[in-house]
Parts: sequence; C-alpha cells; structure tokens
Amino acid sequence: MISPQRLGKNNGGYFGERVDMRAVLGELESLGEKHGWVIERMPVTEGLGLLALHRPAEFPGRAVYISAGIHGDEPAGPLAVKELLAENRWPPGVAVWLCPCLNPIGFERGVRENADGADLNRDYRSLKTAEIRAHVAWLERQPNFDCALCLHEDWESHGFYLYERNRDRRPPLAPGIIEAVIGICPIDESPEIEGRPAMRGVIHVDDEPEARELWPETLYLTVAKTAQCCTLEAPSDFPLAVRVAALVAAVRAVVG
Repeated sequence: MISPQRLGKNNGGYFGERVDMRAVLGELESLGEKHGWVIERMPVTEGLGLLALHRPAEFPGRAVYISAGIHGDEPAGPLAVKELLAENRWPPGVAVWLCPCLNPIGFERGVRENADGADLNRDYRSLKTAEIRAHVAWLERQPNFDCALCLHEDWESHGFYLYERNRDRRPPLAPGIIEAVIGICPIDESPEIEGRPAMRGVIHVDDEPEARELWPETLYLTVAKTAQCCTLEAPSDFPLAVRVAALVAAVRAVVG
C-alpha cells in the first residue's frame, strides 16, 4: 500500500500525474462489454462523443448515477471508475449509470477546461458548451436516480472532503463515506473549505438554485434528477493510487 504522504507538487495549480485518457476510455469500454453493461456514446461534435455505461439491476432496487472526469486535471475519478468496473462488485439490486469522462479534450490538453477554455462544471444552467448540452440531453432520457456521486479532485486540499446536497433531508450519505475513506486517505479537517463551513470533511450545501448563476453538475442533478448528491473531492497532492483508492471506497460506501 502506498503511504498517504503529500507530494508537494502542486503550487498554483495541478502538477501531478497525467494519464492517457484515450487508452483509459478504451479500457472502460472493454470492461463494460465484458461485464454486460449497456454502452452509449453521447454525440458532442464531429469526432467527439462522451462515453456512458448502464448496468440494469437484476431486480427492482436503487438507481445510482456516477460521473467523473469533468475537469481534465483530475485523473483519479476516471481511474476509480475503471477499478470499479474491473472489480465488478455491484449489488444485484442496484442499477448504475456511469459517465466516466465528461471532458476528454481537457485530459488530452492536460488542463481543467475544455478546448474553448470553459469550465464545464459551471455550465449546467446556461448550457453554452457542446459537451454539457450533450450530457444534459442524455440525462433527460434517463430515469430519476435515488442518489448521485460526482468524482473530483482538489489540488489545494489538505485531505479528502465532500459536499452533500440533500434536498429532501434523507439519511445522509456523508458519514458512511468519511468512515470508508478515513483509513485510506487523510480527511481535510479544516473548519472552512472553499469558503464554506465544514465539519470533519463534510460540507452541507443547501443554497437555492435560482440564486446561483453558474450551475455545477451536482446542482443540476438535484434540481432535475435526484434529491441527494455528493461531490467527492480527493486531495490531488497525495499519490494517485491513494486518491483512486479513496474514491473507490467512497463509491462502495454508497453503492454497497
């Protein structure tokens, strides 16, 4: 097991590991085919489509949505999805929808934004970018989800943390996620993270959607597709294997 020690690489931005996302997406598609997932491509522009995978439940149960790779400088999310697909440990009563990389061009360029310099995770209200228009059109064709998980990294973070938006005040997902991650990766214990109050690595978000001009994916999801969504933030200044393991454990804590 890799020791969860800070790397000290990130100063003013992400300067950590990069991955060949084309190769990763090929592996994801192969794993999906191997394990019987339904595979789709969301058409974005000529020559660019976003990969989506769906695993139907063997009997009626929960519906879970998972996304990753909306920022091209956050490789741990797509790699965590690859590990989850490879292990294929999904409970039979859980249907899963996966969008493993929403910004493949960002990964090719090694930057957070898309080819036009837009942060895709701020475009779910205005829908100015082709990627997010395609993604929202795909989401509108899917059923509502019981919960959603958005896999991210934060190059400034002191440890793992998460945002939970819980519109209907359901039993929170955050405590179980933190317990699953704490033995793998340090938790960011800061009392304030990204300008919001936090406690033991958890930020509870309940601001009104209409008050936000720029909508991230999680806000759109809790308006249109689910009552409960967590944004999982692995700390980019720790080894990639630690970040991937933390995100995998977090997903397992929710999915089972």
